[in-house]
Amino acid sequence: MIQYLIRRILVFIPMLFALTVIVFALMQAAPGDPFSQKMDPNIDRAIYEKQREALGLNDPIHVQYWRWVTNAVKGDFGDSLIYKGRTVADLIAERFSNTINLGIMTLLITIIVSIPIGIYSARHPYTPLDYGATTFGFLGLATPNFFFGLLAIYVLSIQLGWLPSHGTVSKPGIEGFELFIDKIRHLVLPSLTLGLAGTASYMRYMRSEVLDVLGSDYIRTARAKGMTENTVLYKHTLRNALIPIITLLGFEVGILLGGAVITEGVFQFPGLGTLFITSIGNRDYPVIMAINLMLGFFVLLGNLLADIFYSIVDPRIRYD
Repeated sequence: MIQYLIRRILVFIPMLFALTVIVFALMQAAPGDPFSQKMDPNIDRAIYEKQREALGLNDPIHVQYWRWVTNAVKGDFGDSLIYKGRTVADLIAERFSNTINLGIMTLLITIIVSIPIGIYSARHPYTPLDYGATTFGFLGLATPNFFFGLLAIYVLSIQLGWLPSHGTVSKPGIEGFELFIDKIRHLVLPSLTLGLAGTASYMRYMRSEVLDVLGSDYIRTARAKGMTENTVLYKHTLRNALIPIITLLGFEVGILLGGAVITEGVFQFPGLGTLFITSIGNRDYPVIMAINLMLGFFVLLGNLLADIFYSIVDPRIRYD
C-alpha cells in the first residue's frame, strides 16, 4: 500500500504540470487582458503598454509560463493584478475556509439524506416511498442550482424568515458558540442548494447498487444460513454497494470546491467560487492559475482517498 501511495503521489506532478500548461494556454488565447477590460479610451496608449511591460505581459508565452511555474514551485503565486497590494495566497486564504465549510456541510447533507433513503428504497421497492424518492431524484437532477437557490431564499428566508439569505455572518462582533451557530445557519441554504443534484444522484446509485447486491448468490446463501436481515444488509450488502458511492465522492471533492460558483453567486457567499469567476472576468491571471492548480490537486487527492477507502470497504481489493 505504501509503495502504491508513493507512486500515485508522484503521478500528481506531471498531471498538475499538464493542467497548468493547458490553463495557461487557454488564458493566453482568450481576448483581452487585465487592463483592456477597464481601460479608459482617453488614456494614452503608451501608458497602457508601459503597464503591460512592467508586469511582463509582453514577454513570449513560454517565458511568462516559466516565470510563473518557477515561482509557484517555491510557493509564491504572485500578486493579484486586480486587487492591488494583495497577494494571491492572501486572497485564497481568506476565502478558502468558507468554501471548505460549505463543501463539508454539503457532503454531510448529501450522505445523511441520500444513503439511508437509497437503502430503504432498495429494501422496499415499488412502495409509495420508493416512488416518492424516485420522483425526488428526477426533480433534483433536472432542477438548476440557481433556480432552487432562489426558490429556497424566497420561501425559507423571505417568507418564513427561518434562515439568512446571504453572507457568512449576520453581524460583526459576535464570537464563541453564537458565532458557530450563526455560521451554520448561513451555510444551510447554500449547502442544500449545492447538494441537491448530488443527493438525488447518490440516492439513485445507492438504490440500484443495493438491489443488485441483494440479488447475488452469496446474499441468498447468507440468508439460507439464518442470518438476520440487518446482518445481511449492513455486513454483507452495504460494503459492496458503497464502492460506486466512494468513486463519486472522490470526484465530488474537486467539484464542490470549483462547482460552487453559481451557488456562491446566488447567496453572495464569499468563497473561492466567486473569487474564481471574478478573476476570470477581469483576466486576473495569477489568481486563475493558483485556483486551477489547487482544484486540480484536490481532484487528484479525492481520487487517491477513494482508492484507499476501496481497500477498507472491500477487503478483496489490495494494492500490492
